[in-house]
Amino acid sequence: MSELAQFSDLKGTSVFITGGGSGIGASLTEGFIQQGAKVAFVQRSDATEFTQSLAEKYGTKPLFIQCDITDIEALQQAVATAAKAQGDIGILINNAANDARHSLEDFSAEQWERAMAVNLTPHFITAQAVAPMMRRLGGGSIINFSSISYMMGNAGYPAYATSKAAITGLTRSLARELGANNIRVNALMPGWVLTEKQLEMWATPEDLAKHLERQCLKEHLAPQDIVDATLFLASKASRMITSQALVVDGGVVVTG
Repeated sequence: MSELAQFSDLKGTSVFITGGGSGIGASLTEGFIQQGAKVAFVQRSDATEFTQSLAEKYGTKPLFIQCDITDIEALQQAVATAAKAQGDIGILINNAANDARHSLEDFSAEQWERAMAVNLTPHFITAQAVAPMMRRLGGGSIINFSSISYMMGNAGYPAYATSKAAITGLTRSLARELGANNIRVNALMPGWVLTEKQLEMWATPEDLAKHLERQCLKEHLAPQDIVDATLFLASKASRMITSQALVVDGGVVVTG
């Protein structure tokens, strides 16, 4: 991972990341470790090997808590465990999501509820859990990962697009509610980031070429592009930025 941006105020800060052991989440975990932060993350799959690789590379091992984020009690307990081990959480990154493709006709009510349980509910539950900690700290930063998918009006994943639109609404509501406590809440809106999962499952040469045509900047997004934007929103460099939706997509959509 490159070192394109350094934010000294992140050193020693307690950070909690959902889905921090794979994809963009793994890059986020590494990015905050690079900054000297104390990182805890939850992941449903085993991320032990990943944490060990970071320990060998940086001499610092993030706290991995294996957790299914749809289990609300387990998620709440994971936040409490992280805080007990590394101190009150000052930065929350709600990253975990499932962008599974589906049609309208072939998606049951149970599948719909499951999609919301993965993509939306954890953002509320974790914010609820860390808010008292951030008040004690005198402030904090919550970064909710949304997506440009609903802004583009794409077909093929209505549950995912709906949940991502709701995250933006939740972000603006929480920013208003928590702002008096110096807690900033922002949404980060990635474009099509070419993670290993995307390349393996959906990124055909034809679709990649079509998407690149829609970008102003003619280069596909990599996880590092999202890491740097997240570090900025987490740091005091963005201390007066809240209730915003920061798009990082190479210039496909606009929020103004």
